[in-house]
Amino acid sequence: MYLSKEKKAEIFAQYGGAEANTGSAEGQIALFTYRISHLTEHLKRNRKDYNTERSLVLLVGKRRRLLDYLKKTEINRYREIIKLLNIRK
Repeated sequence: MYLSKEKKAEIFAQYGGAEANTGSAEGQIALFTYRISHLTEHLKRNRKDYNTERSLVLLVGKRRRLLDYLKKTEINRYREIIKLLNIRK
């Protein structure tokens, strides 16, 4: 499995502030980014996997909505997470 409990905890500890802070927007955006990169690599090898392609599109949309929310409420946190994760906007 590509995403273990330990890896999730590490992502939330690094970006969300604490391991238990799974509800923070930054932690969720970082987790979505990790999953998006994994699915992108999978689709490079398996071009005709349309179910994964749909999942990837939905995940990108979720991340986009979270980023829009963060941009609307706290612009400094938005700029910081964009810089940390190297997400182009």
